Amino acid sequence: MEAAAAFTGQKRTSSFSLRCPSLNFLRLRRIFDLFDKNGDGMITIQEISQALSLLGLEADFSELEFTIKSHIKPDRVGLSFEDFVSLHQSLDDSFFGYDDTASEEEAANDTGDQARMRQEESDLSEAFKVFDEDGDGYISARELQVVLRKLGLPEAQEIDRIHQMITSVDRNQDGRVDFFEFKDMMRSVLVRSS
Repeated sequence: MEAAAAFTGQKRTSSFSLRCPSLNFLRLRRIFDLFDKNGDGMITIQEISQALSLLGLEADFSELEFTIKSHIKPDRVGLSFEDFVSLHQSLDDSFFGYDDTASEEEAANDTGDQARMRQEESDLSEAFKVFDEDGDGYISARELQVVLRKLGLPEAQEIDRIHQMITSVDRNQDGRVDFFEFKDMMRSVLVRSS
């Protein structure tokens, strides 16, 4: 990956964190809510372990506990959302070595709006690829169902509901979501949530 980044002249950046703050915050909030199975506003180490297991990511419980415990405040049994954001940033820094100053230097060479729009486009493309499992440039009902199932969402069990989701954003009515439809949908979600 580093070799590919060097070849194209791009710096290695984190794929764990979206650099567009509003997209990243929204994504983290949704992940937190998914992990918080009992809805108490805290994620316990057990809940994180279960969520990772559902996603097919087996982690040694003692290692998970060691990593997470330092982010849990002494008077709490789990991570609050703010603690979760702190844990995310810590893991991002540790595993990806994302350098904010490099981003700032690149942004200084661009006009603010151009840099922001390019970054938003890049983040949306990255998010689209999560759903587009076969890489054909479209999100099918089956691909959406697979991702929803991995996230443990009940909608994954109802294929009719998944088709409704697709239809609600499928402007050209081809039965799948292309990147432009996905981008419009995400932008409308961000506008409503801001």
